[in-house]
Amino acid sequence: MKILKYIAISLLVGGILFAAAYFIKTNSKPKISFETEKAKLRNIEKKTVATGKVIPEDEIEIKPQISGILDELYVEEGDLVKNGDLLAKIKVVPNEQSLNSSKGRLDRARIVLKNAKIDYDRNLDLFNKKVISKKEMETVQLNYDQASQEVSNAFSDLQIIKLGSVGGSSVANTNIRSTVDGTILEIPVKEGQQVTESNNFNPGTTIATIADLNIMIFEGKVDESEVGKLKIGMPLEVTLGAIQDQTFNADLRFVAPKGNEESGAVKFKIEGDVYLDSLSFIRAGYSANASLILEKKDSVLSISESLLQFDRISGESYVEIEIGDQKFERKNIKMGISDGINVEIISGIDMQDEIKIWNKTEPFKGEDENNDSRPGRK
Repeated sequence: MKILKYIAISLLVGGILFAAAYFIKTNSKPKISFETEKAKLRNIEKKTVATGKVIPEDEIEIKPQISGILDELYVEEGDLVKNGDLLAKIKVVPNEQSLNSSKGRLDRARIVLKNAKIDYDRNLDLFNKKVISKKEMETVQLNYDQASQEVSNAFSDLQIIKLGSVGGSSVANTNIRSTVDGTILEIPVKEGQQVTESNNFNPGTTIATIADLNIMIFEGKVDESEVGKLKIGMPLEVTLGAIQDQTFNADLRFVAPKGNEESGAVKFKIEGDVYLDSLSFIRAGYSANASLILEKKDSVLSISESLLQFDRISGESYVEIEIGDQKFERKNIKMGISDGINVEIISGIDMQDEIKIWNKTEPFKGEDENNDSRPGRK
C-alpha cells in the first residue's frame, strides 16, 4: 500500500511540474528585436486616376431629308464608308391632300398655258402682217412663257410629292448618303420602318451613326479636390480594360468649368486626345483609366509610409529614431507629397538617422526564422 501511495504522490508532483512548465512556455513572449531603416533620396510622383471611356472625337448622325418608309439598307454596322457612299433608300408615301392639291395646280397651269398658246398664235399672225406693234407682241410672248414655266413648276412639285425628287435629278432626296469618311457605329432602324425628315421643328430619324475610329479621345471625371491641379496639355497614360498590357499616351485638352454632384461628391468632366498606333484597333466605348501626374519631385528625402506613426491625440506624424541599442526616441516630422508608397520628408530627420520599423510582426511558433522572407527581416 505504501508503494502505491508513493507512486501516486510522484505522479501528482510530476503532473504539476509538467503543467507549470507548459504554462510558462506557452505564455512567455519572445523578445522583439526591432530593425531600422534609413531615409533615401527618391523621385516621387503624386498621381490621380480618372475613370471613363474612349470615344470617337466626332460622331455624325445621318438623317433623311424627306419622310417615308426605309426601303433598302446598303450597309451594316462596322462597315467602312466614304463621303458620298449610298447608305439607304427611302420610299416616299405622299400625303393625299398635298398630292391632290398638286395635281389640281398642274391641271390649272395647263389650262392657262393652252389659252396663252392660242393667244400667242393669233397675235403672232397679226404681228407678221404688221397689224400690231412689236411691244404688244412682246407682252403676249411674256404671258405665254410665264404660263409654260408655271406648268413646268407644277409638274416638278408633283414629282417631288410622289417620288421625293424631280426625275433626272443627280442627287435624289430619297437616297441617303454618307457625309463623312468613317466607320458605321450604329444603325438604329430597319428596312420597312417609317422615318421622318429633319427640319426646324423635328430632329428627324437617325439612319446611321458614323465616326472615324482613328481619332479617339478619352472622356472621364475627376474629383473636385484634384481638378485645381490640372492644366491643359498635361500628359496622360490611358489604359483600356479590353486591351491588357498596353498603354496609350494622351494630352489633356479640356476640363469642364462646372462640376456635377455624384453620390455626394462633385465630379468634373475632362477630355484628352489619345494617340493611337497603326496596329491597334480601338472600338468606341471601351472603358478606360487615365493616370495624371499632379505633382512630381526629383531626388527628395523620403521614407516608406509604413514607417510613419501618428499621435492618437494630436494626429501629428512622427517616427522613432534609434539612439542606442534597441533604444528609440520620438521625432516629429513634416511631410510633403506622397505616391502612396513613399512620402517626402521636409524636416525632422536626415539621411543618417536609423528609423524604427515599428510594425514588424512576430513569427509563428515553429516557423524557421532563418527562412523568413518577410520585408524588414535579416
